Amino acid sequence: MGKDEHTSGVFFIMGVSGCGKSTIGRLLSHALSLPFYDGDDYHPAENVAKMSKGIPLNDRDRESWLQALNSLAQKNQKTGAVIACSALKKHYRDTLKDSIVPPPIWIYLQGSYETILDRLKQRRDHFMPSHLLTSQFEALEAPVDAIEVSITLEPEMILKEILKQIK
Repeated sequence: MGKDEHTSGVFFIMGVSGCGKSTIGRLLSHALSLPFYDGDDYHPAENVAKMSKGIPLNDRDRESWLQALNSLAQKNQKTGAVIACSALKKHYRDTLKDSIVPPPIWIYLQGSYETILDRLKQRRDHFMPSHLLTSQFEALEAPVDAIEVSITLEPEMILKEILKQIK
């Protein structure tokens, strides 16, 4: 698939921890021949330590992280990128999209608390403990301007749905 105005630019894959942002982000980046960046890799060490101890991040904790991801998006706005980031609140998304032209495309991986909790309980290699999922759902302000895809679909079907909607 070649790049065109619909398959380049910045794509943010968003949702709560455990919804599949990294998996779907990698699939989408491969399908669109764009680089993939996992937002978790840009958390400062203090944030990772805090979450590892089971302490939810607050808005102040997230500020420098969101700024770093916005800078990353700005660096890639002309050539395109896929960035996985929870982007739970509208004002987080406002920070992430600041000065990005054309505006990023948001892809919201939607799932129920129970479905995602089951996934998190099976994870062994992630710093985010499953009990923090409650705080993520409490903070979540579902986007109104996003491609929304249910995580109950298989990853390839999620990718197919996303590609259909960005064409």
